[in-house]
Amino acid sequence: MTPYKLEFIILKTIKMRQQIAAANWKMNLTSIQAEELMDKLLEKNYSLNSNRKVVLAVPFPYLMLAVDMVKGRDGIFIAAQNCYSKKSGAYTGETSVDMLQSIGVEYVVIGHSERREYFNESNSFLADKVNILLENNMTPIFCCGESLAIREAGTQNEFVANQLKESLFHLSAHQITKVVIAYEPIWAIGTGKTASSQQAQDIHAHIRNSFAEQYGVHTAADISILYGGSVKGNNAAELFAMEDVDGGLVGGASLNADEFAIIINALK
Repeated sequence: MTPYKLEFIILKTIKMRQQIAAANWKMNLTSIQAEELMDKLLEKNYSLNSNRKVVLAVPFPYLMLAVDMVKGRDGIFIAAQNCYSKKSGAYTGETSVDMLQSIGVEYVVIGHSERREYFNESNSFLADKVNILLENNMTPIFCCGESLAIREAGTQNEFVANQLKESLFHLSAHQITKVVIAYEPIWAIGTGKTASSQQAQDIHAHIRNSFAEQYGVHTAADISILYGGSVKGNNAAELFAMEDVDGGLVGGASLNADEFAIIINALK
C-alpha cells in the first residue's frame, strides 16, 4: 500500500471527485457533419449530476455552433482543443483565451501528445498556457503521458512526474484543483499494444501520489484524472471502475453518438 493509500480510501467515502467524459474530435468533420453529430449527442439520455460532466472539444470553426447548441443543457460544456500562451498581439493564426472565453468556451485541452510531438510544445510553454487559463477562470485539461520507448524502458513514472512538475507544480494548492489531468498512454495508441485497466489504474495512482507529495492528500484527492488510451463503449465501464480513473478523454469513439453515450453513462 502506498504511503497515501489509506488516506485516499478514507477521503473517497467523504467526497466524490468530478467524473468527466471528454470528447476530442481532433481535426475531423465538416460543418454539416459536426451539427449532425451534436444533434445526435444531445438527443441521448444521460444521467448527469453535480459530479458527472460531459466536455466536448470540437474544432475551432465549430466552437460557436457547439456553445449555442448546449446552452441550457446542464452538465454539458464546450472545450477548445488548444489556445495560445499570450493574451493578445501579433501572433497570426493563434487563438487567445480571451477570444475563447468571449464566445462561452469554458475548457481548453492543452499539452495533447499530438501537440507535443507535431508542434514541439514544451513543458515550460504549457506552464504558460496553464497560467493564462487559470488567470481567466477557465479550466485546463492538461495532457500527459509517455511514448512506447519510455514505457519499454520502465521509466514512465519518472517521465510523467516530470511533465507534471515542470508544467504544474508552480501552482498553489487552490489552483491545482482547478486543473483536470488527462493521462495518455501514447505507447498503446496505434501501436497494436493494449493498455489494461490495471495499467491505467497504476499510472493514475502514481499521478495522484505525485500530487499528494507536492500538495497533500486532501488536495490530490480532489483532482480529476482522465484516461486517454483508446476508450471505447466496450471498455469504458471497466476502465472507469478503477479507483483513480475519473473518466476519459475520448478520441475516435466520440465521433459516434451511440458509442459516446455508452461511455458517458459508464461514468462513476
